[in-house]
Amino acid sequence: MADKTLSRISVDFTRKLGRIKPMNAGNNGPKIPKDDQTSGNFDTFKMLRIPYARLHDANHCSAYGAPHTVDVRAIFKDFNADPTDPASYDFVMTDLYLKAIERAGTEPFFRLGGSIEHNPRKWFTCVPPDFRKFAVICEHIIRHCTGSWANGLNMKITYWEIWNEADLDGDDSPNKRNWQGTAEEFRQMFCITAKHLKKCFPELKIGGPASCAPINNWRGDQWTEKFFAELEKQHIRLDFYSWHRYACNVSDIFTSVQEVRDYMDTHGQPQAESILNEWNYVKGWTDAWVYSLEQEAGMKGAAYALCAMLGCQKLPLDMLMYYDMRVGCGMNGLWHPVTFDIQKPWYSYFMFEKLASLGTEVESGSDDAMVQVLGATDKKGRKAVVIGSFSDDDNFGFKKMEIKLKGLTREEKGTLTVRLLDAKTNCFEVPFNRTNDTITFNFNIRACSGLLIQC
Repeated sequence: MADKTLSRISVDFTRKLGRIKPMNAGNNGPKIPKDDQTSGNFDTFKMLRIPYARLHDANHCSAYGAPHTVDVRAIFKDFNADPTDPASYDFVMTDLYLKAIERAGTEPFFRLGGSIEHNPRKWFTCVPPDFRKFAVICEHIIRHCTGSWANGLNMKITYWEIWNEADLDGDDSPNKRNWQGTAEEFRQMFCITAKHLKKCFPELKIGGPASCAPINNWRGDQWTEKFFAELEKQHIRLDFYSWHRYACNVSDIFTSVQEVRDYMDTHGQPQAESILNEWNYVKGWTDAWVYSLEQEAGMKGAAYALCAMLGCQKLPLDMLMYYDMRVGCGMNGLWHPVTFDIQKPWYSYFMFEKLASLGTEVESGSDDAMVQVLGATDKKGRKAVVIGSFSDDDNFGFKKMEIKLKGLTREEKGTLTVRLLDAKTNCFEVPFNRTNDTITFNFNIRACSGLLIQC
């Protein structure tokens, strides 16, 4: 009988597959550095070399300049004002935040719209009175950020996302959190804005809608079907389709990645990138919510994040963006919300960065669905492997791993190092025993763990 606790891992550095994709992107950037305060996370954020930072919900964070940052209604406060007049815009805090992200080596991913509003009074998610004027306002925000308009930034910002989770609440909901209008009004606004922005900026990537139910809406109102049908009717080809998925098993993430890609391909958007730009460990939104937050900041959240990044690299997904790296946010597992000390999930991103910096994926495999593996190399021949193990079972014990590496030189075999991330160890180097010259070695690790192998 096969040993269910034994995981067999293989990596072949002689077989190069393609580029390491931006699976280590996130929502939001570092705290804006200030001369009068030494606390913050700028240096430890920069260390991770996060490729993209989506700006959604930035306007909830005073460290980013809230309530005067990023959201369209935070920048263009009076909808009756002239959208072609620089005086109609307040870019001060948005510019500071964007500059901080750029200094950290990260490219902003700009969400045009409003941050979620849970309270009964709404300010930033209201329906624009004039959709065409809204599109012109968005145009000038882009011109300011990327083209120096209105004493702007001339910054590289490739991705421009229209709105966020308009499908979260139905048309008859008494407390709509992201879009105060109807689904039909949203489709009109989205299509008008997408057409206008793509005409103005053909070189940029325009997309959305950051759907929280990208295929099967739990209300049964066919929100997604009608959205895709309207795109087809108006001959709109998105540059990217963005969507969200929260779960407590990474296998659910993997299943959704394939389902969304299949849906896009068969519903008129095969050319669009698939971008999962909100995800995290969530066991439940009510009774299990506090438990979920606790796990997100601990080793279970770290293992979940690591396995999601490793596994999604091998699936038809173009970008993966963790929610949330916003400072002070309860769903930010990487940094403590008060002290900004790094937490267990930070090390998962530290490990993945070692693969991303090498750039080229090599062939790898695991015979265990609990265990994900990814190997990488670069033009100089440097090599790394990251292995992640995740279980949502708090009572699961240890896993035995048999790891085989192929394609190492004699010198590389002698300089091999292994670092362990688990409940007791923060990516520290650990000893290991080779069993033969082809580099086969064994580890006993906890169910939620990570390994970084480098040479």
